[in-house]
Amino acid sequence: MIKKYLCNNILITDGAMGTYYAEITGNYNAFPEFANINEPEIIAKIHSEYINAGAKLIKTNTFSANSLILNISRQETEKIVDAAVRIARSAVQDKNVFVAASIGPVPESGETKDLTRESISEEYKFIIDLFLARQINIFIFETFSDVTFPKEVAKYIKEKDSTAFIMTEFASTADGFTRKGLSAEHIAAEVKKSADIDAYGFNCGVGPSHILNTLRKIDIDGDIVGAAPNAGYPEIMHERTVYIQNKEYFAERMQEISALGVKILGGCCGTTPAHIEQMVKLIKPGTAPAVPRREIAVKIVKPVEKLRQTEGFFAKMKKGKFVIAVELDPPFNADCDVVMKNALICKEHGVDLVTIADSPMGKVRVDSIILAAKIQREAGMETMPHVCCRDKNINALKSSLLAAHIEGIRNILAVTGDPVAAGDKNDVKGVFNLNSFRLIELISIMNSEVFARRPLNIGGALNLNAHNPDGEVARMRKKVNAGAEFFLTQPIYEDRILTNILPQLGRRENVKILGGIMPLVSYRNAQFLNNELSGIKIPSDIIKLFDPGMSREDAEDLGVGIAVQIAGKMKDSVDGFYFITPFNRVEMIMKIIKKL
Repeated sequence: MIKKYLCNNILITDGAMGTYYAEITGNYNAFPEFANINEPEIIAKIHSEYINAGAKLIKTNTFSANSLILNISRQETEKIVDAAVRIARSAVQDKNVFVAASIGPVPESGETKDLTRESISEEYKFIIDLFLARQINIFIFETFSDVTFPKEVAKYIKEKDSTAFIMTEFASTADGFTRKGLSAEHIAAEVKKSADIDAYGFNCGVGPSHILNTLRKIDIDGDIVGAAPNAGYPEIMHERTVYIQNKEYFAERMQEISALGVKILGGCCGTTPAHIEQMVKLIKPGTAPAVPRREIAVKIVKPVEKLRQTEGFFAKMKKGKFVIAVELDPPFNADCDVVMKNALICKEHGVDLVTIADSPMGKVRVDSIILAAKIQREAGMETMPHVCCRDKNINALKSSLLAAHIEGIRNILAVTGDPVAAGDKNDVKGVFNLNSFRLIELISIMNSEVFARRPLNIGGALNLNAHNPDGEVARMRKKVNAGAEFFLTQPIYEDRILTNILPQLGRRENVKILGGIMPLVSYRNAQFLNNELSGIKIPSDIIKLFDPGMSREDAEDLGVGIAVQIAGKMKDSVDGFYFITPFNRVEMIMKIIKKL
C-alpha cells in the first residue's frame, strides 16, 4: 500500500520524537521510550500533533527500544514495543496515516555486554519479531553508519513477510560521510545491491543544507529516497541541547531536497510539528512532480595499477621481486637523531622500506605518520607507518591518512593496536572506534573516492604464532576481502611454522607475505619476549643457546646467526623479509642482510 502511495505522491513523515519529548516535558536525560509505559498520554499527544501538522506517516516511539541500550530485560522491551504500537495505532485511527516501526542501531560495543556479531543480530531479530507479531510491516531503520546489519535484517524481514516495506536511513557528517567513514555514494551503491531494501535515505547528524549537498552527489534516479535532517546544529544552553527554531528555513531547504526527486520527507533532532506543518504548506504533498533526470558528474581517473607501477616497494613486490623491510622504533622524546641515522643506514644497505611502529604496547612515542614523513623527506627512504585504532577516533584517523597522503606516504600497515596498560586505564582511555578490519575497509574506500589517482598500499598484520593458526588465516582472508594487499607476520622462531604452515600459505591464499624476523640480543631478552610479549613464541632450545653470562658481542653474534638460519628456512616461502630492529641496534639487521 505504501509503495502504491509513493508512486504518485510525496510522503511527509513526522519529525523528532526524542528532542520534542524533552522540550515539552523538560526531561532531557530520560529515554522517551519509557514514556510509552509511564506517560502514554504525552506520546499520544506528540503523534497527534504531527498528524495534525500534515504528516502521513508516524514512527513508533521505539528508536532505542532494545534491551542493550535501555539495559532492561527482553520482557520489559516487549512491553515497551507493545505499548508504542498501541499508542501509534490509536493516534492514526480513521486518519489514513501510515505507522512505521522505528528501529535504531543496536550498540556494537560496550563495557558490560558481550556484544558479539551474533548477539547483535539476534537482538535485531527479536525486535523485528515483536513488530511483525503486531502486524507492523513498514520498517524504518534510522541513523545507521553502514549497511551490514540493515541488509541482513531486511532479508530476515522479507523472508517472514514479503509485503513488508523497508527503509534504511543513515546518519552523515557535514562532508557526507557516516560515522564509520563511509561516503554517501558508497552507502547508496551498497544499498542498491540489496533486493530486500525498498528505500534508503539520510537522517540526523546534520541539518537540511548538508543533506541537500549530500544528495546532489548521488544518482537517485528511479530510487525511493528519503531525507529527515536535523533542524540544524544545536548549542548547549544551561546544560541542555537547544535547536534553533527555524521552521521557515527548514521547509525551504526541504523543498529543494524534494525537487531532487526525494519522495519521503521528514525531520529528525530539533524538528517539531511546526517544522512539519511549514513543510507541508510549502511542498504541498500530493501528486509528485516529474523530476528531470540529473546528470551526476563522474570523475575520470587513470587506471590505478598504471600509476602504482611507478612506485617502489609495492611495485617491486607485485612484480615478484624479493623485498626487505626494516622496522624502526620512533623515540619516546623529541630527539630523533638515532632513528634518522638508522634510516640512512637502511638506505645505504639497499633496504626497500622502513616501517615505523605506532606507539607499540600502548606506550607514548613520536607519531608514526609524522616520523615516516620526515624520514621520506630527509633520508629519501620509502616508509610505511603503522596506523593503529587505539588512540584516534574515525575523524582523526581520516585526517591522519589525508595528511600521510599529502606527505607522499603510499604504504600503510593497518593494525588494531595494543591496548592501554591496565595501570594507565584510569587516566588514559583507548578509543577503538575501529578495528583493523574496519580500518582496512576505510582506507579501501578512501582509495576509491579520495586517493583514486594515487592509492595507498594497504598492509595487514598476521600472527602465525597463535594457538589456532587456521583462525588467523581466516582473519587474514577477512582482511583481504576488506582490501589488504600484503601481510607482515609476527616474528617467527618455530620450525613447525617455518616448515609446515608458511610454505603453502602465500601461494595458496594468493597474497604477498613478508616473514617477520626479530634477532634476539640476550638470554634475558629471549625470556622476556617469550613470556611477556603477546604474539611471540620462542622454542626453549633457542633460548637455551643463550647464556645469561654471555658478553653483549657474543650474544649479538648468536642472535644474528639464529636470525640468518630462520631467514634461510623461510626465504622460499615468503615474498620478503620484515626485520624488527631490537633496541635501535640496526647494525644487527645489516649484518643479517650481508650474511644472506
